[in-house]
Amino acid sequence: MAVTPTVLARTAASLTTTTVLYTVPASTTTIVSNIVVTNTASSAATYTLACGPSGAQVSLATTTAIPANSTVFIDLKQVLVATNTITGGASAVTVSFHISGVQVV
Repeated sequence: MAVTPTVLARTAASLTTTTVLYTVPASTTTIVSNIVVTNTASSAATYTLACGPSGAQVSLATTTAIPANSTVFIDLKQVLVATNTITGGASAVTVSFHISGVQVV
C-alpha cells in the first residue's frame, strides 16, 4: 500500500459552485487534510465547498463569507473513496482553493 502526500487541487474558483475541483482516481482512497481558501480582492466574497459521491455530497461550506484580502484555513480529515469528488466555487474569481491530502493506493 503506497501513501502519497498530494496536492489535490490548486485553482482559482469558478463562479459555478458545483465545479469539480478533484476526483478520486479508480482503486484509490484519498484523505483530505487541509483546504486553504484565499480572497485576493479588495472586497468580500463567498465560497462553497462539498465532497462525497455524486448526488450525495456533504456540504463543507455553503455561501460562506471570506473577507477582502484574507485567507481561511480548514483542517479536516475527510476520507473519500474512488470516484468521489470535491466540488466548489465562489462569488468571485479572485477566490482560490488549495486542497491537500494523501492518496492511498
